[in-house]
Amino acid sequence: MIPITHLALALVMILIWGFNFISIKLGLDEVSPLLLGFARFFLTSIPAVFFIKRPNLPFRSVVIYGLVMFTLQFALLFMGMYAGVTPSLASLLVQLHVFFSLLLSAVFLKEKCHSWQIIGALIAFGGIALIAMHLGGSVTLTGFLLVIGSAIALVAGNVISKKLGKVNMVSLVIWGSLIAWPPLLAISLIVDGAEHLISTLQHLTWVSGGAILYTTYLSTLLAFGLWSWLLHHHPIGTVAPFTLLVPIIAILSSAAFLNEPLQTWKIIAALLVILGVSINLLSPRLHAGMVRK
Repeated sequence: MIPITHLALALVMILIWGFNFISIKLGLDEVSPLLLGFARFFLTSIPAVFFIKRPNLPFRSVVIYGLVMFTLQFALLFMGMYAGVTPSLASLLVQLHVFFSLLLSAVFLKEKCHSWQIIGALIAFGGIALIAMHLGGSVTLTGFLLVIGSAIALVAGNVISKKLGKVNMVSLVIWGSLIAWPPLLAISLIVDGAEHLISTLQHLTWVSGGAILYTTYLSTLLAFGLWSWLLHHHPIGTVAPFTLLVPIIAILSSAAFLNEPLQTWKIIAALLVILGVSINLLSPRLHAGMVRK
């Protein structure tokens, strides 16, 4: 039984992550995707890196983690949303990382897939197929593919993290962020140009500035810190299902604050994805129940 205080912390965590997609959207209205990623990870690592000891890992491992988990994943996510994916649909597409994890775990970690996991994957991919059928409206093909690429990068980062073993995750996030922002800044200077960077900084509004601060201090440091703390006190099978509420919050908040249309097909797609992920998360219990029978 999870204590009420722990449930409250989990609720705070998912609310932050749910509203984070709106924050990203607002930031992208005024800041380029790569520059937004640079700002997020620069502020996450500086000045914290001067006070938090580097994780007890080879520096090469920290570099690989930072480049994959942060640079690649969020560059693809931000560019995908900028290219034409709404916050609500982005929050759903990112959920595909659960099923890509199954595939990569089976290939690289030799873990077995149970029948319930396959059923859950098929249901969830039915929701993704429904989204794909509506390309050109709320989502572009380029944005669709970029956000799916972000989900794959998230999976690769999780596999890398798992192979690292037990490590101080807050320290890893801060030092991984230190690795993440230099390539984002360099690519932004090449793609956007130095004049764009200077102009953006000069014309930063409270909206874009607030979005950067939100994604940095609330979404990255506070919410991820809560996630790590909850995992330290409870099994991952108890904590992970809470993340299913993130796309629900993203969908409802996008409709409420961004006036994003809430069409029937979006609701059906969301239900299919969330149902599929739920079955996947519950698959160990379902499989155990079938074995006992």
